[in-house]
Amino acid sequence: MSRVLLLQNLVSFFLCLLLHSLTGEGVAFTFVNRCGDTIWPGVLSGSGSPRLETTGFELPAGSSRTLPAPSGWSGRFWARTGCSFDAAGRGSCATADCGSGQVECNGAGATPPATLAEFTLDGSDGRDFYDVSLVDGYNLPMLVEAAGREGCAASGCAADLNRLCPAELKVGHGDSAACRSACGAFGRPEFCCSGEYGSPDRCRPSAYSQMFKSACPRSYSYAFDDATSTFTCAGAQGYSITFCPESSPSQKATMNPSPTTTEPVLEDGSWLASLASGDANPARRRANSFLLLLLLVLLPSAVTATLLFAFS
Repeated sequence: MSRVLLLQNLVSFFLCLLLHSLTGEGVAFTFVNRCGDTIWPGVLSGSGSPRLETTGFELPAGSSRTLPAPSGWSGRFWARTGCSFDAAGRGSCATADCGSGQVECNGAGATPPATLAEFTLDGSDGRDFYDVSLVDGYNLPMLVEAAGREGCAASGCAADLNRLCPAELKVGHGDSAACRSACGAFGRPEFCCSGEYGSPDRCRPSAYSQMFKSACPRSYSYAFDDATSTFTCAGAQGYSITFCPESSPSQKATMNPSPTTTEPVLEDGSWLASLASGDANPARRRANSFLLLLLLVLLPSAVTATLLFAFS
């Protein structure tokens, strides 16, 4: 069954990419679970943005799922852990629970502590803005990467902050382990950047946020940590959100801390890269059209063959 699930996700992802290449609208968000246990991603659309096809779902270990999002969409994603749901989808989670009492979050956000991936598509100058935030604390490592466009840096936190978390910030253990932010733990204005500390000039990094930043240089560590934490990308066909990633953007950032670091996704000259960049060469466009048609023809056959193989 795992092979069938993998193929279904691959087909969904490629169809989303094909839709983007043909229409030039929207992106595909692909969620990948490399953790050792099942997680339950949550989805919250921003004010004025449409709801996606789901607001929460189960994601078994080793699996992935792709969600399309329209142009101009904004919102956030996170992963819930230690969840228990009955056959009707009713229940709750040990960390990052959205409080809906269901698998679907239905417009509710994550209860801190929670690692958050935040997106605004087609923002200023038509660029996407994205970040991984630890402002509301941390519950799982997460990596965000752009697909289909070179020059777009990865963002995230692959470090195990639950292991590094100071005792005064720790909550839970095992599946329910998480690390609170200083604001969440103490509620003081200087930690929350509120009241008289509600400006970048007054609210400075604390020892706690500096610990987060040292472990995860490409994540938001406190409210005004914009300069090295917000990333932009123009023309990406999609984004992958990987939970418990094997590689660490923090390590890459240590080598080159600039948030504008180029991290190629596709090699120059590849046919998929030319589709992503909208190559203006007529001959190549015709070749790309042929490849798109060929892919659409071959995918159903591949699905059938894999299903037969999986159930044989």
